Amino acid sequence: MSKQTEKIKDLVAKRELARLGGGQKAIDKQHARGKYTARERIEMLVDKDSFEEYDMFKLHRCHNFGMEKKQYLGDGVVAGSATIDGRLVYVYAQDFTVNGGSLSETMAQKMCKIMDMAMQNGAPVIGMNDSGGARIQEGISALAGYGEIFERNILASGVVPQISMIMGPCAGGAVYSPALTDFIVMTEGTSYMFLTGPKVVKTVTGEDIDSEHLGGASVHASKSGVTSFTAKTEEDAMELIKKLLGYLPSNNTEEAPRVECNDPIDRKEDLLNDILPDDPNKAYDMYKVITAITDNNEFFEVQAKFAKNIITGFARFNGQSVGIVANQPSAYAGVLDVNASRKGARFVRFCDAFNIPIVSLVDVPGFLPGTGQEYNAVILHGAQLLYAYGEATVPKITITLRKSYGGSHIVMGCKQLRSDLNFAWPTAEIAVMGASGAVAVLCAKDAKKVKEEGGDVKAFLAEKEDEYTETFANPYQAAQFGYIDDVIEPRNTRFRICRGLAQLASKRQSLPAKKHGCMPM
Repeated sequence: MSKQTEKIKDLVAKRELARLGGGQKAIDKQHARGKYTARERIEMLVDKDSFEEYDMFKLHRCHNFGMEKKQYLGDGVVAGSATIDGRLVYVYAQDFTVNGGSLSETMAQKMCKIMDMAMQNGAPVIGMNDSGGARIQEGISALAGYGEIFERNILASGVVPQISMIMGPCAGGAVYSPALTDFIVMTEGTSYMFLTGPKVVKTVTGEDIDSEHLGGASVHASKSGVTSFTAKTEEDAMELIKKLLGYLPSNNTEEAPRVECNDPIDRKEDLLNDILPDDPNKAYDMYKVITAITDNNEFFEVQAKFAKNIITGFARFNGQSVGIVANQPSAYAGVLDVNASRKGARFVRFCDAFNIPIVSLVDVPGFLPGTGQEYNAVILHGAQLLYAYGEATVPKITITLRKSYGGSHIVMGCKQLRSDLNFAWPTAEIAVMGASGAVAVLCAKDAKKVKEEGGDVKAFLAEKEDEYTETFANPYQAAQFGYIDDVIEPRNTRFRICRGLAQLASKRQSLPAKKHGCMPM
């Protein structure tokens, strides 16, 4: 056997050893937990035979606490490039079979290399988290590794899409990397995220709680809003990521992929002409409006379980990817609050960063009142949504369906926040406040006089409410001032959006020269 053949044989053996991660016994344990290995996860996600691995032979440099005896090729993370549906992506997956996936200095270097390459080559980066945290044996070096990763997350923000998948534990400082990315997917029952674990919580606060209820997928999907999506299985999570990527561009200089559309842009939806109840205080389902107007009635929702009074997600119009923001009258009457405001603001800013037009469907009676909201800074969070809309330079189309009152009218993509096209259904009520509230203020003295004279106050106020509604609770006054570009028939909504997007395809708008704005936080 020649020396070259021997070296090639040695290379093949090393590769096989590296692919075993922490060894077959550790792989079996991972499977017993209902979880896949790092390499199995990558294979599920990317196109067949497209994964190119980097730094397969990297080893950690720690020689404390017996770590010199725990050397595994690749050192706990599998990283490289691949394609998904033929498009370049960069992927890393933490390997729990190697020292519990704990982060070392060299492991962080591998992850940072991937993120640097993603930024340089303009491709999304996907990180799969399954780690016990920092490798304690390395001390400050492990912490420095986290710092390097966080800095890459910050630099990549708004440059390439960043997606985090939480497939197991993600605790302590490690949670900040996913938090800095654009979308987070958590697997139900096998993943959790928290800064301090149940034991610390018990010691400090006396609260007795387990990992699932402290930081499981359902908690972060419905209560904190930290995660964008949850998946019942790892297979479901992979399919979800593939679908998400289909709506996104590879980087901030490109447009999202356009798909062939067989759904006529002039398709009329007669159900929209009858969807609003005659009673303005009665709810209806905004999802029915969304699916009625989008290509093939499809809608890909983001943060579906969080702040249900506002809906955010992706759809297509004539094959073009679009972000949708819509109030949901069937959840708290569609009012805006702290959570709805920050959910909407985050989504609008993402769409703006990656050249995705924004379509807003408005039916909002105002902001939720009360001490709970005021003490939790609803002013600042409402201002975040306002700031996001006002700062966005992508094409923006706003449709007012029914109520649009006061400050909530302004923050939901009004003309003054540089919305390009503002349409309204004939049922739209655009005013400072609703009729009953307005009349209570405007006619208080007259109502008191009627009462003193023995008149029917209730009938008087009802008459004044009708007068107010006739004068202000319609779209024509706003149209008179040019704040509404047109009043449209509901069933023509899809066509007007499609034509508007075509008109705005070459839109060019810039912001005043500055380092960056100071968004209210």
